Amino acid sequence: MPRATLASFANRIAKPDLRWMPDEGLTVSRLRIELLSGLTVALALVPEAVAFAFVAGVHPLVGLYAAFMVGLITALIGGRPGMISGATGALAVVMVALVAEHGVEYLFATVVLMGILQVIAGAMHWGRFIRLVPHPVMLGFVNGLAIVIFLAQMGQFKVPGSMENTGHGMSGGEWLTGMPMYLMLGLVALTMAVIWVMPRITRVVPAPLAGIAVVAALVIGFGLDVPRVGDLASIEGGLPAFHVPMVPLNWETFEIILPYAVILAAIGLIESLLTLNLVGEITGKRGGASQECIAQGVSNVATGFFGGMGGCAMIGQSMINVKSGGRTRIAAIAAALFLLVFILFASPLIEQIPLAALVGVMFMVVIGTFAWNSFNIMRKVPLMDAFVIVLVTVVTVMEDLAVAVVVGVIVSALAYAWNNAKRIHAITRESETEKGAKVYEINGPLFFGSSDGFIELFDVPNDPETVIVDFAESRVVDQSALQAIENIAAKYETAGKRVMLRHLSRDCHKLLNKAGHLMVDSDDDPDYEIAVDYSVRTGILGGH
Repeated sequence: MPRATLASFANRIAKPDLRWMPDEGLTVSRLRIELLSGLTVALALVPEAVAFAFVAGVHPLVGLYAAFMVGLITALIGGRPGMISGATGALAVVMVALVAEHGVEYLFATVVLMGILQVIAGAMHWGRFIRLVPHPVMLGFVNGLAIVIFLAQMGQFKVPGSMENTGHGMSGGEWLTGMPMYLMLGLVALTMAVIWVMPRITRVVPAPLAGIAVVAALVIGFGLDVPRVGDLASIEGGLPAFHVPMVPLNWETFEIILPYAVILAAIGLIESLLTLNLVGEITGKRGGASQECIAQGVSNVATGFFGGMGGCAMIGQSMINVKSGGRTRIAAIAAALFLLVFILFASPLIEQIPLAALVGVMFMVVIGTFAWNSFNIMRKVPLMDAFVIVLVTVVTVMEDLAVAVVVGVIVSALAYAWNNAKRIHAITRESETEKGAKVYEINGPLFFGSSDGFIELFDVPNDPETVIVDFAESRVVDQSALQAIENIAAKYETAGKRVMLRHLSRDCHKLLNKAGHLMVDSDDDPDYEIAVDYSVRTGILGGH
């Protein structure tokens, strides 16, 4: 790793951009909002962490410890205040095969290696590549994830204990019927109504927390028989203890865990960085991608050594936090610490919270997360952009987030290349400086997608003895472009004609030099600062 990169990495760890305080300073009112927001998030984290632990095929405490460790460390040194991280379903569905075949100790070792890879990605500043994700892909990501969050809540409408882990998540099971279903739906609706009404009455208490409190009080007070957090599993436990993964330290182990670690690291970073962008749009903050990669990596390394299943940013809980008013690191730290308090001391109380209240909170998250304006946007944007939005949404739901984003970026890139390939054209005229010469003024980028169209622009048999190709309005981008120029040179040479190249920019000049072509510099072009009049003959282009 270059010395400058190592220095930058060390400086970022030593002096992370903590940004503890909001712009207006930390007041009593702000502290109250942050703490209550953290409490709300912690309550929502419990069933999610337990459910994802079931999906991965591990003990619920493995998911809860991951939510605590990852949440706390990323809150301290992450790239965006307001973000919440923990155990996620996107990672759990990858882990299940590893756990089923090799056991949970291999999972811990994989999480450690996953974290190391994420730290490397952050130190190398690879997080900046998230800028290449087009806006239609972001819209599809948001919509797809909202649908995934919605579908994930459907399991709470089934009889507790009736679902089975099929290796692809919790599925099957018997739906609630009759009065239990009506009661569940009514409590979910009540929670949503409280969350909707509460901001219109007061903002002293975050609306999601108020919804949970009202419904929980109603259920506990009247002794209503509805599914509760304790029906999923007991969350009682002790402090996470340091634990070195009990796996053989040999090449065979490395071969087993490396593919999973790479996939988990990629999925975790993609989901975290997209969530970082989304939270940034709401809070008005920018940057922090590389810092977030490092924070995710450090948290996963630590989690792997403390018996956790690893994690990444959670868009649902992040939305709960920012919508509840959480704007600093205090809220995320409070959420992690509240979760630990639940595990150590308050498990009997937390286990009494009705699942309907938490489902109602998540349904409101779905409504707030889904980009409803995308339906209007799709009618106004180019057809390909609308297709990408739908494609990413569908792939996110059917497969997973990482695949959906990669597919969306590839399709968008191909569409961009195709559109640019069609831009290549030429304006022809007689030369003002070379008597009898024909000038081709090339417009549009010359690259792999437009190289064939570039060649088709020329009328070799009918052109005069001297042809000038002017690149003032074009750029030579890649090797395919160089090859296209060579092909044209060869055709004119075979026809016994002379070709001159003009107005190649400095980057084009470097490409041709790098490819081994002879170029002659001149200072007769003040705009481009390089020689732009080259005779293309045997030995100059084409190497004949």
